[in-house]
Amino acid sequence: MSNKLTSGGTLPAITLPLVGGGEHTIGQVADPNNWAIVIVYRGLHCPICHEYLKRLEQLKRDFTKVGSEIVAISGDPQAKAETMVETGDLTFPVGYGLSIEQMQVLGLYISNPRSEHETDQPFPEPATFVVNTDAKLQLIDISNTPFNRADLKELVETVEWIRDNNYPIRGTYPD
Repeated sequence: MSNKLTSGGTLPAITLPLVGGGEHTIGQVADPNNWAIVIVYRGLHCPICHEYLKRLEQLKRDFTKVGSEIVAISGDPQAKAETMVETGDLTFPVGYGLSIEQMQVLGLYISNPRSEHETDQPFPEPATFVVNTDAKLQLIDISNTPFNRADLKELVETVEWIRDNNYPIRGTYPD
Protein backbone atom coordinates (compact mmCIF):
# COMPACT_ATOMS: atom_id res chain seq x y z
CA MET A 1 0.00 0.00 0.00
CA SER A 2 1.31 3.44 -0.93
CA ASN A 3 1.84 6.29 1.50
CA LYS A 4 1.17 9.98 0.95
CA LEU A 5 3.86 12.19 2.42
CA THR A 6 2.75 15.53 3.81
CA SER A 7 4.15 19.02 3.33
CA GLY A 8 5.96 19.98 6.49
CA GLY A 9 6.19 16.34 7.51
CA THR A 10 9.33 14.27 7.54
CA LEU A 11 10.92 12.15 4.87
CA PRO A 12 11.03 8.56 6.09
CA ALA A 13 14.57 7.57 7.05
CA ILE A 14 15.65 5.00 4.49
CA THR A 15 19.28 3.96 4.39
CA LEU A 16 20.66 2.77 1.06
CA PRO A 17 24.10 1.62 -0.07
CA LEU A 18 26.03 4.07 -2.26
CA VAL A 19 27.92 3.43 -5.47
CA GLY A 20 31.59 3.48 -4.47
CA GLY A 21 30.90 2.32 -0.91
CA GLY A 22 29.26 3.55 2.25
CA GLU A 23 25.62 4.31 2.72
CA HIS A 24 23.26 7.26 2.86
CA THR A 25 20.10 7.87 4.83
CA ILE A 26 17.78 10.02 2.75
CA GLY A 27 16.62 13.27 4.26
CA GLN A 28 19.71 13.63 6.42
CA VAL A 29 22.57 16.00 5.65
CA ALA A 30 26.19 16.14 6.76
CA ASP A 31 25.94 19.88 7.50
CA PRO A 32 22.87 20.96 9.54
CA ASN A 33 22.88 24.29 7.67
CA ASN A 34 22.21 22.51 4.37
CA TRP A 35 19.04 21.28 2.75
CA ALA A 36 18.75 17.75 1.37
CA ILE A 37 17.66 17.21 -2.24
CA VAL A 38 16.64 13.62 -2.97
CA ILE A 39 16.16 12.70 -6.62
CA VAL A 40 14.45 9.38 -7.35
CA TYR A 41 15.20 8.08 -10.83
CA ARG A 42 13.68 5.16 -12.69
CA GLY A 43 16.87 3.24 -13.40
CA LEU A 44 19.60 2.49 -15.90
CA HIS A 45 17.05 1.43 -18.52
CA CYS A 46 15.61 4.97 -18.74
CA PRO A 47 17.23 7.27 -21.33
CA ILE A 48 15.49 10.31 -19.82
CA CYS A 49 17.10 9.48 -16.47
CA HIS A 50 20.55 9.48 -18.08
CA GLU A 51 20.04 13.01 -19.38
CA TYR A 52 18.42 14.18 -16.14
CA LEU A 53 21.27 12.94 -13.97
CA LYS A 54 23.85 14.45 -16.34
CA ARG A 55 22.04 17.78 -15.95
CA LEU A 56 22.05 17.31 -12.17
CA GLU A 57 25.83 16.77 -12.36
CA GLN A 58 26.20 20.02 -14.33
CA LEU A 59 24.25 21.89 -11.64
CA LYS A 60 25.92 20.22 -8.65
CA ARG A 61 27.97 23.33 -7.79
CA ASP A 62 24.85 25.51 -8.04
CA PHE A 63 23.06 23.28 -5.52
CA THR A 64 26.09 23.51 -3.23
CA LYS A 65 26.09 27.33 -3.53
CA VAL A 66 22.48 27.47 -2.31
CA GLY A 67 23.29 25.22 0.65
CA SER A 68 21.92 21.92 -0.64
CA GLU A 69 23.28 18.39 -0.64
CA ILE A 70 22.05 16.14 -3.44
CA VAL A 71 21.62 12.40 -3.70
CA ALA A 72 20.01 10.30 -6.43
CA ILE A 73 18.41 6.93 -5.63
CA SER A 74 16.80 4.09 -7.54
CA GLY A 75 15.68 0.51 -7.22
CA ASP A 76 18.49 -0.64 -9.50
CA PRO A 77 20.87 -3.27 -8.19
CA GLN A 78 24.48 -2.29 -7.55
CA ALA A 79 25.86 -3.20 -11.01
CA LYS A 80 23.26 -1.08 -12.84
CA ALA A 81 23.75 1.87 -10.46
CA GLU A 82 27.51 1.64 -11.01
CA THR A 83 26.98 1.69 -14.78
CA MET A 84 24.73 4.76 -14.44
CA VAL A 85 27.45 6.58 -12.46
CA GLU A 86 30.17 5.56 -14.92
CA THR A 87 28.28 6.42 -18.10
CA GLY A 88 27.15 9.77 -16.71
CA ASP A 89 30.45 10.67 -15.04
CA LEU A 90 28.41 11.36 -11.91
CA THR A 91 30.25 12.61 -8.82
CA PHE A 92 27.33 13.12 -6.44
CA PRO A 93 26.13 10.26 -4.20
CA VAL A 94 24.00 7.63 -5.95
CA GLY A 95 22.11 5.14 -3.81
CA TYR A 96 20.69 1.88 -5.06
CA GLY A 97 18.53 -1.06 -4.03
CA LEU A 98 15.36 0.85 -3.12
CA SER A 99 12.84 -1.93 -2.41
CA ILE A 100 9.20 -1.93 -3.46
CA GLU A 101 8.23 -1.55 0.19
CA GLN A 102 10.49 1.49 0.53
CA MET A 103 9.07 2.94 -2.69
CA GLN A 104 5.61 2.57 -1.19
CA VAL A 105 6.67 4.23 2.08
CA LEU A 106 7.84 7.22 -0.01
CA GLY A 107 4.50 7.31 -1.84
CA LEU A 108 6.15 6.71 -5.21
CA TYR A 109 4.39 5.47 -8.30
CA ILE A 110 5.78 2.06 -9.26
CA SER A 111 5.77 0.61 -12.77
CA ASN A 112 6.29 -2.83 -14.18
CA PRO A 113 8.65 -3.16 -17.14
CA ARG A 114 6.99 -3.06 -20.55
CA SER A 115 9.22 -5.94 -21.69
CA GLU A 116 12.28 -7.90 -20.59
CA HIS A 117 14.33 -5.57 -22.81
CA GLU A 118 13.45 -2.59 -20.60
CA THR A 119 14.41 -4.07 -17.23
CA ASP A 120 13.67 -7.14 -15.14
CA GLN A 121 11.91 -5.72 -12.08
CA PRO A 122 9.35 -3.11 -11.00
CA PHE A 123 10.86 0.36 -10.65
CA PRO A 124 9.93 3.77 -9.21
CA GLU A 125 8.75 6.63 -11.36
CA PRO A 126 10.61 9.95 -10.82
CA ALA A 127 10.30 12.04 -7.68
CA THR A 128 12.02 14.94 -5.97
CA PHE A 129 12.01 15.59 -2.24
CA VAL A 130 13.51 18.71 -0.65
CA VAL A 131 14.14 18.63 3.10
CA ASN A 132 14.92 21.91 4.87
CA THR A 133 17.24 22.54 7.84
CA ASP A 134 14.37 21.80 10.23
CA ALA A 135 14.21 18.26 8.72
CA LYS A 136 10.79 19.09 7.23
CA LEU A 137 9.62 18.32 3.72
CA GLN A 138 9.67 21.70 1.99
CA LEU A 139 8.92 20.34 -1.48
CA ILE A 140 7.39 17.10 -2.75
CA ASP A 141 7.22 16.37 -6.47
CA ILE A 142 6.09 12.85 -7.41
CA SER A 143 5.39 11.80 -11.00
CA ASN A 144 3.68 8.78 -12.48
CA THR A 145 5.48 9.14 -15.81
CA PRO A 146 9.09 9.46 -16.95
CA PHE A 147 8.34 12.69 -18.80
CA ASN A 148 7.21 14.89 -15.92
CA ARG A 149 10.06 15.94 -13.60
CA ALA A 150 11.22 18.96 -11.65
CA ASP A 151 13.22 21.39 -13.80
CA LEU A 152 16.63 21.25 -12.11
CA LYS A 153 17.72 24.83 -12.86
CA GLU A 154 14.38 26.06 -11.56
CA LEU A 155 14.80 23.85 -8.49
CA VAL A 156 18.14 25.52 -7.68
CA GLU A 157 16.52 28.96 -8.05
CA THR A 158 13.50 27.89 -5.99
CA VAL A 159 15.59 26.57 -3.11
CA GLU A 160 17.68 29.74 -3.12
CA TRP A 161 14.60 32.00 -3.17
CA ILE A 162 12.79 30.05 -0.44
CA ARG A 163 15.86 30.15 1.80
CA ASP A 164 16.59 33.85 1.14
CA ASN A 165 12.99 34.87 1.76
CA ASN A 166 12.11 32.46 4.57
CA TYR A 167 9.15 31.33 2.44
CA PRO A 168 6.85 28.97 4.35
CA ILE A 169 6.09 25.38 3.47
CA ARG A 170 2.98 25.32 1.28
CA GLY A 171 0.19 22.74 1.01
CA THR A 172 -0.27 22.24 4.75
CA TYR A 173 -4.03 22.91 4.95
CA PRO A 174 -5.78 22.57 7.44
CA ASP A 175 -2.85 23.39 9.74
